[in-house]
Amino acid sequence: MISYLRTVLADNRALAAVEFALALPVLLTLGLLGLDTANFVITHMRISQVALHVADNASRVGELNVLVARKVHEQDINDVMLGAAHYAGGLDITANGRIILSSLERNAQGGQWIHWQRCFGAKVHPSSFGNAGDGASGTALAGMGLPGNLITASSGDAVMFVEVAYDYQSISPFSVLDGREISYTGSYLVRDPRDLTRIYQNSPAVAVASCS
Repeated sequence: MISYLRTVLADNRALAAVEFALALPVLLTLGLLGLDTANFVITHMRISQVALHVADNASRVGELNVLVARKVHEQDINDVMLGAAHYAGGLDITANGRIILSSLERNAQGGQWIHWQRCFGAKVHPSSFGNAGDGASGTALAGMGLPGNLITASSGDAVMFVEVAYDYQSISPFSVLDGREISYTGSYLVRDPRDLTRIYQNSPAVAVASCS
């Protein structure tokens, strides 16, 4: 028996396999966490691009008529939102995100005014920068955005201000990043003369991308 035990203890033919079996879970975990961290950074970039994409497209939409200011219809806004969902691709921003599109304008007293808002996505996320109707009168609303970098609209113009919030979907079961909120904003000045009185309903009527 002693001789047999000595033989077993001296046998190192499976040493590498044992070491590999012990190290494999650690290596796989570290590899997955590394991939997930890289994916998290890429997702940040993609959400930032979605915000700019929506603001840019919203600044261009409207009924093309060289004789009058462009009228924006509800279907135009819906198309912008659906375009953003396709642009986001596999992120599934419809289920895991929220897009808030605001028309920032100037009121009769010269203050900033969030004339209207439209929203898209199932995530519960109220606007961080104001709601539709804020600043309708007076000068209390200074603009939209982060302090020190506020976006404002000039008289007779509108700025399409977009906030996108997204709950990160991890590709690793061990990630501490899963569900972490990613939020970005974007804004574009409306390029062409636009009818700022309201968003017009289509005929037949279409669903309104309400924020409520």
